[in-house]
This record gives sequence, structure tokens and C-alpha cells, in this order.
Amino acid sequence: MAASHTVPQDSPYCNSTPIVSQRGVLTLFGYGIRVHVDRGHLKIQDGIGSVRREARLPRVGHGLRRLVVIGSDGMVSLSALRWLADQDASFVMLDRDGSVLITTGPVRSSDARLRRAQALAHHSGIALQIARDLLERKLAAQAQLIRDTLQDSSAADRIAEMRRGLRICQSVDALRPLEALAAKAYWSAWRSVQVNFPTKDLPRVPEHWRTFGTRVSPLTASPRLAVNPANAMLNYLYAILESEARLAAATLGLDPGFGVMHFDSPTRDSLASDLMEPIRPRVDAYVLDWVTRSPLRREWFFEQRDGNCRLMAAFAEQLSKTASTWKQAVSPLAEEISRVFSLSVPKRSKRIFPSTRLTHNSRREGRGISPDLSIEAPPRPASVCRNCGSPTRGTECCPKCIPVASGERLIEGAKLGRIASHMPEAKARRAETMRRQEAARRAWKPSDLPEWLNETVYRERIMPALKRVTIRAIMEALQVSKPYAADIRSGKKLPHPRHWMNLAKLVGVSREA
Repeated sequence: MAASHTVPQDSPYCNSTPIVSQRGVLTLFGYGIRVHVDRGHLKIQDGIGSVRREARLPRVGHGLRRLVVIGSDGMVSLSALRWLADQDASFVMLDRDGSVLITTGPVRSSDARLRRAQALAHHSGIALQIARDLLERKLAAQAQLIRDTLQDSSAADRIAEMRRGLRICQSVDALRPLEALAAKAYWSAWRSVQVNFPTKDLPRVPEHWRTFGTRVSPLTASPRLAVNPANAMLNYLYAILESEARLAAATLGLDPGFGVMHFDSPTRDSLASDLMEPIRPRVDAYVLDWVTRSPLRREWFFEQRDGNCRLMAAFAEQLSKTASTWKQAVSPLAEEISRVFSLSVPKRSKRIFPSTRLTHNSRREGRGISPDLSIEAPPRPASVCRNCGSPTRGTECCPKCIPVASGERLIEGAKLGRIASHMPEAKARRAETMRRQEAARRAWKPSDLPEWLNETVYRERIMPALKRVTIRAIMEALQVSKPYAADIRSGKKLPHPRHWMNLAKLVGVSREA
């Protein structure tokens, strides 16, 4: 029996589109990924099936800072890794479940005394100092996010209370229970956050996807293996942040595995996890803004047989564009910790503090320039139509769905208007207006009307002239409602004769005229 024919990945008939580096980050996904050097250029290919993408980067002017690979099907040559190292670009390999598989960057010489001071931080007391400072920054940012965005003052107060308790702790072990209690209050405020999906996707969206729910996954009793999109997004962004923290520590000559707050573990780099803590609320705020402002498309996620929610590669690529933001956020923090470690080195060299290889602030200070503390905002979330899920340009609905959405808003507004009109306050205002108008009608006498002003004059001279007057002017002249003033202006209603004189003055009609 003949073997079935398959389409080769490198077929000349494949649909190839260029890969564009955005914000210094180039993300690859799919099958048959290839990264190699061809005549001095870095040649890149990725894609799924016949839809292929490719790029060819020269050594000058490429702007590449991070090459991110999502998945594990393909090859990266040794010459490509050398090319990236020569260009000070890093290579990161991630899994879509939020795991960091590989991070590698340019090799830097390091000071062994700095690493020794890092390893002895628990004995010198520096570990407590650094851990307390990191947790204070984290809890302060969490309390602010909960108070300002989620409007949960009670949870914010509990977090602030835990933060005040950090100052009296005399060991790193005493800090961890306070951080755990603050995390419990923090994530409890997230539980009811609504996650929106386009109306068209709702029949295919599981019920537990529509809220943030708990941060702990029922599959692992930990944040790993998220079961809904919001937590899956957090896990993936945390993975990007972790890779940036690892690279930052290694660039400064620190060991990413020697932490000061997290326990030593063969499955993580503890110092990288420490550096992540104050930056996590920034990531949380980005996800919270995304899920509350713009709907998530169902096609961005898929559910495995055990219920684990994973990101589709195209959506993971969008999140990877935030890498430069997290790099800028973690870089000054890593340099600050490196400087604290250097203070415990017994015999320092002529250089008082380690070099600021990430922010280059020492170079700026030497030139009399103030340090650069700015952090660029992450890319705005993709805007999609709330009805059909099609991409939009910052609007809630696409052009095709705008008429439908407008009709729905009008119907909803009419319902709210009818409800408001039957409230006791509205009925009281209407009763007061009716009493005032009835009293004015009884007080008016036909003799108050000039002889020349009759119904014929009103219809032939005043009514046509009212079309040149605004509705607001009629309302103020007669002290009537807007709908009644509009009917008078259009001629649908004939006002009471007591109003004729005021309308004649408004349009400039007199006996002489």
C-alpha cells in the first residue's frame, strides 16, 4: 500500500509571510521552526501547515533583543546561538502552560566575590533586608491595585496590615506567613472579576471561563495548569517575566538559583522568583485591564482533556510582545540587589559598586544625566467586537455589528427610562409640574391676551417663525419640558393661549409688524 502524500514544510507553493520584530521581540511558533545562519544573516522560519512565515535579519539594524520560541518542534543551530550572542540578543524557549524551558543570553564575566556574598546572604543578614524590601514593594502595589481598580477597600486594608507586620519580622521565615495571608486576601478580591467573550462565542465558552475564579488550579492545588483563560494568561506572562529576571541576574554576574526569600528548589531559580515579586502586580494590572476592557476570543484558547486551559500560539505571540516592558521593570531592581550584595564583600576592588549593565545608569550619572527610571507601557490589548469577535480599531463593535448594538442600546435605554419614570421621585416631580401648570392656567384670563393676537395670527405668523428658534430657547421662554417644546416648534401641538405672547416676543412678531 502506497504511503499517503504529505505536504513538505519548505514547499515553494507554501504561503509565506514576513516575520516582523515588534518592540525588540520576535516570537516563533508552530511546527518545523528553523533558526540558522545563512551567509551572515540570521534566517528564521516558522508556521503551521502551508501557512509559513520567514525573516532574514542582517547583523546591523535588526533591532532584535529577544528571540522567543513557543513549542519544541524544530531546530536552532549553534551558529544561530553565536549570532544572537554577538548581537547581545537573548534566546528564550517557553511552553504555553507558563513554563520556562530555556533562557540564554550573552555571557558576561562575573565577580566570584559577589556570588559568594549572595550565597552567604542568610548568614550576613542581607537576605532579610532584601526580602523585606521586595515584599513591601509587592504588597504596596497589590493594595493599590485592589483599592483603585477592584474597589475592594477591606481586602486592601488587610494587605496593608500584613505589610506593616513585615517591619517587625526578625527572620525570612517569619515573612512568608504574612506574604501568604496577603496573597489570600489579594486573590479573593479577584474571584468575581468578570471575563468577557463576544456574544457569538458564548455558546462555546464553559461557565467557569467567564470569571477569574480562584488562583489555585483544581488540577494541581497550585497556580500551575490553569483551568480558565485569565489564569492561563497570568501564568504565561509570569513565565516571560521569569525569563527576564533570570537574564537580568545572569547579566549582572549573580546566580539566578541562590535566592533570599524563596526556598531552594531544583525546579526553579529562586533569585529569579525573588526578583519577580515586586513586578507581579504590574503583570496583574495588565491582565485585569485586558479582561475587563476588551472581550477575549474563544479561538485564542483550547482545553485539554483534563480541563487544562492553554493558549493558542498566535495569542501567546501577542503576550510575548510585553517582554521589553518586564525587562525594563526588573532591570533596576536586579541592579539594586546586586549593589546590596556588593556591600558585604570584605575587600572590594576600586569599583565601589557593580556596573549597571542593564540600565547604564552609572554611565548616565558620570555624564551628569539623571538616571532613566521610565518604563514603557506594554502594548495595548487587541480590540475585538463584543458581538462577533472581529478585530476593531479601538471601538466596541465592528462596522457590521454597530447597527445591531445601537438598536440593543436603544431598547435597553428605553427599558431603563420606563423604570426611572415610575420611580417615586419621578412621579413627585411630575405631580409638582402639573400643579404649577394648572395654577398658571387658572390665574390666566383671556383679557390678558392682546386683541390683535389670536389663533389665526399664531398659526400664520408665529408658528412658521418658530422653526428658526432652538428647542432650548422655547423651553426657557415657556418653562416647559423638552418634548413639549419640540412639539410646539414642529407644530404638532398648539400651546395654550397664555404662551402665545411669549412666543411672539421670542420670534419678534408684534402688532406693528
